[in-house]
Amino acid sequence: MTMPLPPGSTIGILGGGQLGRMLALAAARLGLKSAIYSDVPGPAFDVVARSVTGAYEDTGAISAFARSVDVVTYEFENVPLAAAAAAENEAPVRPGAKALAVSQDRFDEKSFLRALSLPVAPFALVESEAHFAGAIAACGERAILKTRRLGYDGKGQARISKATELAGAFDAIKRAPSVLEGFINFEYEVSVLVVRGLNGEKRFYDCPLNTHKSGILDTSTVPSPLPPHHVARAREIGATIADALGYVGLLAVEMFYMGEGSTEPLVVNEMAPRVHNSGHWTMDACLCSQFENHVRAVAGWPLGPTERHSDVVMTNLIGDDVHAWRELSAEHGTALHLYGKAEARPGRKMGHVNRIRARG
Repeated sequence: MTMPLPPGSTIGILGGGQLGRMLALAAARLGLKSAIYSDVPGPAFDVVARSVTGAYEDTGAISAFARSVDVVTYEFENVPLAAAAAAENEAPVRPGAKALAVSQDRFDEKSFLRALSLPVAPFALVESEAHFAGAIAACGERAILKTRRLGYDGKGQARISKATELAGAFDAIKRAPSVLEGFINFEYEVSVLVVRGLNGEKRFYDCPLNTHKSGILDTSTVPSPLPPHHVARAREIGATIADALGYVGLLAVEMFYMGEGSTEPLVVNEMAPRVHNSGHWTMDACLCSQFENHVRAVAGWPLGPTERHSDVVMTNLIGDDVHAWRELSAEHGTALHLYGKAEARPGRKMGHVNRIRARG
């Protein structure tokens, strides 16, 4: 299917979290319907007319869901590959399964990026004690051990500062197959947000400056201090990855800025084959948000404008932060986005705010 889906068509979304919720709201703006498939009810269920609760391993249920929609997309990268394949037998799946396969395994992802001649931190496989010495030799003693699969917002990770700590770190992540990544000294983190259409057209949002607390994204600020020539390089990296994957939709690539005098000023950290937390600022600072452009791409529509009309700071509301909703909703120049989650827990993303100001 290469023709644009007309208004009234249905986009099937695998995943019922806040990203699925915001995708469905963006689709509704374009007159497109959304249906959700998720293993547990989530915030997205509240804004769609049809939702299905089922296991992602139930390929029969996934197939039936895909037959009931016009195109399938997903809001998280850990959709089982068998589920994506079952869906693809019934309807187009965008982005495709290759993006899922690469991003679900940190070792495969790093290897994929290196094969594209893109700069990444030193890394090595750790699956048993037999790999310890080689991994330390490749990455150095200051490093981060990360599980190959799953893990986000700082989960499934353990830092080490000397070789003798690697055994304890491996035990801390329950001896799961892992990747050791060498620690790098960077000035700050940015991300590139590229949307790629069915015809290969690519558009880019501004690169936000990202800060974290306890491994969770805290703020994304636009404009960032990234020099213009490095912005161009960041976009080149994003385009290279998107083209290599035959990608359709919004792709986020997180990068470390190493400094002006570095041999490799930008080092790729990781990629996310979906709409991304660091792009939430686009909801209020651009005519067409990352969510709308993802919907446009997977539906085969022309891509929308990605230029920003305002400067903005996006701040995540984590856990009890959401209890300040009264004050935030009254704050001048602030757009409040709440995800409809019933319980605020430590480390749980409950919403975000975009603080808008005139473009400088």
